[in-house]
Amino acid sequence: MFLTGLRCTVCARSYASEPGRYVCDRCGDVGTLDAVYDYAAIGKVLTQASLAADPERSMWRYRPLLPIDSATPVSQLGVGGTPLAEAERLAHRWGVGQLWIKDEGRQPTASLKDRASAVALARAAQEGAETVTTASTGNAAAALAGLAAGTGQNAVIFVPETAPEAKVAQLLAYGAFVILVEGTYDDAFRMCQETVGRFGWYNRNTGINPYVGEGKKTVALEIAEQMRWEAPDAIFVSVGDGSIIGGVHKGFRDALELGWIDRMPRIYGVQAAGSSYLAEAWLKGEDVLTKPPVSADTAADSISADLPRDRVKAMAAVVDTGGGWVVVDDEAILSMIPTVSADSGVFPEPAAAAAFAGLARAADGPQDGVPEVGASDRVVVISSGSGLKDIRGVMRGVDRIGAVPLPTRPGPDGLDPTEISARMERWIENLRKQT
Repeated sequence: MFLTGLRCTVCARSYASEPGRYVCDRCGDVGTLDAVYDYAAIGKVLTQASLAADPERSMWRYRPLLPIDSATPVSQLGVGGTPLAEAERLAHRWGVGQLWIKDEGRQPTASLKDRASAVALARAAQEGAETVTTASTGNAAAALAGLAAGTGQNAVIFVPETAPEAKVAQLLAYGAFVILVEGTYDDAFRMCQETVGRFGWYNRNTGINPYVGEGKKTVALEIAEQMRWEAPDAIFVSVGDGSIIGGVHKGFRDALELGWIDRMPRIYGVQAAGSSYLAEAWLKGEDVLTKPPVSADTAADSISADLPRDRVKAMAAVVDTGGGWVVVDDEAILSMIPTVSADSGVFPEPAAAAAFAGLARAADGPQDGVPEVGASDRVVVISSGSGLKDIRGVMRGVDRIGAVPLPTRPGPDGLDPTEISARMERWIENLRKQT
């Protein structure tokens, strides 16, 4: 293992990587820790050439860049290795040079959070912890439950009562112990935090566990490799707690440190208007260490957070790369689901659709200090989860374009060619107008 320690993102104090070490003693929960590696040693065993020759397609192909020793067993469910699909029609729609979609809906439990939970479970095994717990609006919980089922570890999940039914069903089917909390995600988070020390469970919580972002960073390493080590000009990421965008930043920094890419992409964080803590702080020049929570309310449940737990890393991802924060409302998010699905074949849940809505807005021209994305830019959008995660939310998006099935009776007389042609013409016209 090439991990040399942990460093506080606020005060830069260093710590050893030891069991029970989650945050900075001096800074408290806001003092999230960043994993530090010996890049010189990694560069001797992991190279672009060795990766090209490696038949392993999962995220574990980057194991020297992960906080897991070589003897620790890891998930064999094929986490990572998701496709990077070019989306020419969407690129044309928004006037960008080239556009690719990183489709994380192809993960074992259908979201990017599988990457984080895979590392968390491996770290728990390495530290001898039998039970792993987290609070989640659904995706992180499903990732932990599903991957724990594969490894035989115990998962205890705290979920707000507002979590989509499909996501809760996943947890129960995977055999996780589910605690449904009356209240918001933040209420569930606080309750989960209170139980960790009491029961000795391993803490997978975003913004607390310093290793979950290390799992998420593998999405950036894959993007860089899939683009033949030419970093994109811009990358769009939906943001709730801030751990994914922080991981994306870390992954590209790793690649730059190792000489695999020659520059960082501009990273754009996209937040729902009803949960725009980080975007507000960026626009107003507020300090995320002292800014009070907001009252989050958005249809995109996976990016709904009163107080982003990984806010320090999230803000750094945007500021350090010259990116920007984009705010989109629920109407734009939900309407984007059928737009992206019909023009690319990628099926995003509401939280994933927010990233596309953010690109669409940024491509309209400079606004609120957000750097414009233009006709020469090579852009990647991370679609963080499958639309199958939240069918109710997807249907709200479909309703906005007036798409309804045509009822008919069986038999040779059930479909009239004239009526079908007229209906299809109206459907195509309406689809183009609405999307």
